[in-house]
Amino acid sequence: MKVAYLFPGQGCQYAGMGKKMFDAFPEAREVFQEADEVLNFSLSQLCFNGSEEELQKTINSQPAILTVSVACLKVLEKEGVRAEVAAGHSLGEYSALVAAGAFTFAEALKLVRKRGQFMQEAVPLGKGGMVAVLGCDTSMVVETCQSSRTYGVAEVANYNCPGQTVIAGELPALERAVALVKEVGAKRCVYLPVSAPFHCSLMRPAGEKLAGELAKINGLKPPVIPVVANVTALPVKDKEEVRNLLSHQVSHPVRWEESMLYLLKEGVNFFIEVGPGNVLSGLLRKIARKTNIFSVEDPDSLKKCLMAFKEIR
Repeated sequence: MKVAYLFPGQGCQYAGMGKKMFDAFPEAREVFQEADEVLNFSLSQLCFNGSEEELQKTINSQPAILTVSVACLKVLEKEGVRAEVAAGHSLGEYSALVAAGAFTFAEALKLVRKRGQFMQEAVPLGKGGMVAVLGCDTSMVVETCQSSRTYGVAEVANYNCPGQTVIAGELPALERAVALVKEVGAKRCVYLPVSAPFHCSLMRPAGEKLAGELAKINGLKPPVIPVVANVTALPVKDKEEVRNLLSHQVSHPVRWEESMLYLLKEGVNFFIEVGPGNVLSGLLRKIARKTNIFSVEDPDSLKKCLMAFKEIR
């Protein structure tokens, strides 16, 4: 059996996330306590009792999701579950790099807090957005973005799975692209509840600022297990590559489908989504219909995962 950890990104946050793990496991409590100390405010209370509006803010949701994911990871590790490889969707790549020992949880927390700030500052509120395009061939989505250029920036942000592509950019260009993809047969277009157009060229200023923060981390180490990078859909090999790819990641598309196909080709046959929600599990089921996929975000989902893990092992 070859195990992969998958870590979710922004959009999976919800009020109350992580509370059941916090209540049940000292390992999870330690993670939340460390987050509160590092950030100098009660992130745990934001996760457990914060409003959806506060949690949705990029500067809050990024450290909150990272913290819940790492809390779940520490419980899994305590239960004897170890992965041979990891991947994370957008923000989730930081959780994957923590799991691989590239940097500490505290370092990742400070980075993603800054990352959220830089991404929010790159484009004024109300100027950009993201749209999930469902039931349309990816090549057609790319073409419609190119045809919308006269209205502004519209680019593919996430190649998620067959039939699901996310585009990002300036609102007039997105509106044009949505009209065009509907003309060529897209089943549905959903504007995402995000505060900025992530993973497109509008985020380059954020990437440049992030590169400066990444350069300050002296303790960065090569990953001890392979981490499949969003930008390349291939494993990161050394610490300089980690720095380079993370700074590029904010303004380049997330190649998630390719990343999952790479893991399947490498013989991964047991996937665990670690953190809030089960979005990545749903995407993977559309990429590989016959594989073992579990999500771990609370004691009940942990129990199901552990039972299956022990049976197959």
